Amino acid sequence: MMSLNDIKAHFTESAHLKMRFAESHASEIFTTASLIAEKLQRGGKLLICGNGGSAADAQHFAAEMVGRLKRNRPPIAALALTTDTSILTALGNDYAMKDIFSRQVEALGSALDVLVVLSTSGRSENLINAVQHARSRGLVTIGLLGRDGGSLAPLVDRSLIVPSPSSQRIQEIHITIIHTWCEIIEDILHPI
Repeated sequence: MMSLNDIKAHFTESAHLKMRFAESHASEIFTTASLIAEKLQRGGKLLICGNGGSAADAQHFAAEMVGRLKRNRPPIAALALTTDTSILTALGNDYAMKDIFSRQVEALGSALDVLVVLSTSGRSENLINAVQHARSRGLVTIGLLGRDGGSLAPLVDRSLIVPSPSSQRIQEIHITIIHTWCEIIEDILHPI
């Protein structure tokens, strides 16, 4: 059974990992946010996908862009490829689960767009296929990855890799990156 000390240890571990990651990756967090904002300024949109908890984070990211993070501003074009159950189940049934994101990238993506893939392992076949299709169509690809970045790390144009074996710690940092990106993108696209 988890003790109070165990709970404190979870929070401490998460906080320390976040601080180390911020110290070593702050510049890349800003650079990737700026890259996304530049594509959006040129009329592009943000396509986002992941599996499981990363699918939820993809949806959260899209919601913050279309809605708002901190202040009222015009909506920002973003779409989570994890949300349309009719498309997902049709593609999974008629093709294969490995194709559920790549087919959407083919249908919706253009060279003006950015594809962000979220994966704690970097090894999901459906994300690998999505990145390959995105690159063939000229989209910029960014990976929020974990562990060693897996097979996705060398495929994406830019990656932020959280070097932890713990999926929950990786996802905690991914959502912090997403919130930071949202604030930077809001500031660039809609300065006060």
